[in-house]
Amino acid sequence: MFGIVRPCRHRLGEKLTAQWTAHLCGLCLALRGDHGQLARIVTNYDGLLISVLTEAQSGPGGGGAGRRTAGPCPLRGMRTASVAHGEGARLAAAVSLVLASAKVRDHVADGDGLLARRPVALAARRVAASWDRAGARTGSDVGFDTAVLVDAVDRQTGIESLAGPGTPILTVTEPTETATAAAFAHTAVLAGRPHSAAPLAEAGRLFGRLAHLLDAVEDREADAASGAWNPLTATGTPLTEARRLADDAVHGIRLALREVEFTDGGLAHRLLVHELPDSVRRAFGTPSCTHGSHPYAPPGAPGAPGTPPPPGPPRRDRRGLLAGCAVWLGLACTCQLCCGTYEDPWTRERKDGCLHNCDCDCCNCCECCNCCGEDGCCSGCDCGCDC
Repeated sequence: MFGIVRPCRHRLGEKLTAQWTAHLCGLCLALRGDHGQLARIVTNYDGLLISVLTEAQSGPGGGGAGRRTAGPCPLRGMRTASVAHGEGARLAAAVSLVLASAKVRDHVADGDGLLARRPVALAARRVAASWDRAGARTGSDVGFDTAVLVDAVDRQTGIESLAGPGTPILTVTEPTETATAAAFAHTAVLAGRPHSAAPLAEAGRLFGRLAHLLDAVEDREADAASGAWNPLTATGTPLTEARRLADDAVHGIRLALREVEFTDGGLAHRLLVHELPDSVRRAFGTPSCTHGSHPYAPPGAPGAPGTPPPPGPPRRDRRGLLAGCAVWLGLACTCQLCCGTYEDPWTRERKDGCLHNCDCDCCNCCECCNCCGEDGCCSGCDCGCDC
């Protein structure tokens, strides 16, 4: 459940990558702390936006946001890190749990994979029910009523059963829009900025629409092959109309965020203004600028074929054989050895994964200029992103 906002560290820069990782780890640890190890599997990139928006409005130490030092983790190369915690991370955890439970029930209803077997489906339903209860408890702790999410999920099933050719696609996306609008708006309450709730609700509504549309686009061929229900196919919505609605949603989110009062909105701006257009292009398979090895990279340039990664400073604090093997085993369970950046398990030297130079549809700037910096700032840019 990675989500539609999948930023690349080359676009974010070192500072924003550290902030993004802090919120991702914070969501994961909030799920573990409140609901146990199994709940960590619902960690997703879109869910951490709740934590990001809370901190962006209140600052790292204010409102519902905060930071603490977390212990070593394989996903961080067994390093400690400053991670987000507080009401923002807990709200993100509650929303992620409730929506994940809905996803599980949806897969059970469709009989996907192993869930077609009755014992597995029964166990999955029990897990989903426990996540519903757990999400409701955490939501109540931070003043958020998850009933709006559960109601949206229930209405979604009824709407899909009645939808057919000619049904407006926005009728199908409405429950998702309502759920995400409520979650986005509550970040303003946690941050002590209730006047920002209305524009955040609008941004959340459009984000929910976009997430539903992109999910439908990406699953369209697989759903057709398996006979699963797809909103675009069921309503007869052409891809051109879905693309128009997606682009309108991206533009609407950008406008809505202009009305939100941020203390430090660099990461929120980068994710919701600059990353979302890339998500749309990726889903619809349209060209996007890339980094890494490609035929237009001049020889010797960063990412050009055959160019070695920049050397890091020598590290003398080598791990022993057994400790290094343990770290390697942890890294092998993640994607860092393939496409991430990690420390050598023994020498601690910084290394890039074997697919580091792959074409991952990312660029170092917004689509209109080269003035985006590490903080997501486009000062002097005419692209209308209100940086």
